[in-house]
Amino acid sequence: MKFARVLVAAAIALSPLSAAMAQPAAAPDLGLKVEIEPKAMAIVKAMADKLAAAKSMSFTAVATYESPDRTGLPLLYLTTSDVTMQRPNKLKVISPGDGPRTEFWYDGKTVQAYDPAAKLVAVVNAPDTIDAMLRAAFQHAAIYFPFTDLVVSDPLAAISEKLKIAFVVGQSAIVGGVATDIVVLVTELAHVQLWIGRDDKLPRMMTAIFPEDPAKLRHTVVLSNWKLDPPLAADAFTFTPPAGTNRIPFAPPGASAPAAK
Repeated sequence: MKFARVLVAAAIALSPLSAAMAQPAAAPDLGLKVEIEPKAMAIVKAMADKLAAAKSMSFTAVATYESPDRTGLPLLYLTTSDVTMQRPNKLKVISPGDGPRTEFWYDGKTVQAYDPAAKLVAVVNAPDTIDAMLRAAFQHAAIYFPFTDLVVSDPLAAISEKLKIAFVVGQSAIVGGVATDIVVLVTELAHVQLWIGRDDKLPRMMTAIFPEDPAKLRHTVVLSNWKLDPPLAADAFTFTPPAGTNRIPFAPPGASAPAAK
């Protein structure tokens, strides 16, 4: 039984908005000079500090990403992810989108990636922190959420890694209907534009372009419905697959696995 269907379905919501920024592989030398504006980093730090201070959070992420069609021109694909997180080791991502609905459950001990349409669930023992779990999911199954940098324990460190350029573009009152500061962050691997609430310091939108992509396709995430430290039920991160669900192992896209017993 191939794991590709479960992983591809899950990956519809996992368009790698900042995955390139997290990869340890050597980056291409674009000759970028370090130009980091203190004002830009102050805005980013205020956002990161607010997210890091939250013991739990929930939000909605609408991801839009481009992929070439048969003509070579880009088509748009969209996914909505309802995200719930509790530090240090709980994460739930429910993702309907332009493809099968997927569910990602992490309870501090195991990760389960569930495809209801195919009645398949991939289950694996997981590290005991969100940070370590997300690294393992990326390394072993190519799973990466476009909002990963927002839910790790130290968002500022994740965002600032290998940073070469940071500057303030200006302000907007369009995204989310709130006043935002617009900041650009650039590494050798990605050019990221952030809209951050001026008053609440919450991220409202992120857009990324990867220099190595010859088509310069855009990956965008709009963030809304923010709740910091909401009350959560004791079983908020507990998932039991329905009867008739076949269990398969985690693997990268295209990998094969024996049929579940």
